[in-house]
Amino acid sequence: MERKRKRHFSDKMEKFCLAYVETANAAESYRIAYNTENMATATIGREGYNTLQKPQVQARLEELRKQVMERHEITVDTLLAELEEARLLGKETGKASAMVTASMGKAKLLGLDRQIVELTGKDGAPIETNSTVTVDQKALNSVLGCL
Repeated sequence: MERKRKRHFSDKMEKFCLAYVETANAAESYRIAYNTENMATATIGREGYNTLQKPQVQARLEELRKQVMERHEITVDTLLAELEEARLLGKETGKASAMVTASMGKAKLLGLDRQIVELTGKDGAPIETNSTVTVDQKALNSVLGCL
């Protein structure tokens, strides 16, 4: 029976996560957490991205985001209320862009700015697709022989 390998979470990964929550920049977070003195800029960017993709790093970032959101009582509802306030102020004064930018910055910082895109075909109908697969006779006989 094969054992599942426990994923290691290092002090450097924790430092990376804390920096990422502050900067929202994987390359900068990697520079803060790791020794990058002799690394090329492209390498730092790539390593930052790779570190950010690790499941244990993603899980820790989610924990940190939840803590920040709870501490500051930030929810989608509070952000929507701020945006509505900015919209009303903008309607009155014609200048609400700074408030909207601040609200959107908070949303982005907390990962609440994800866009949902739904694709449909003409008049909302499902998108029609056609696929053609070409298989040579030898491959077909090989697959059929296994059945």
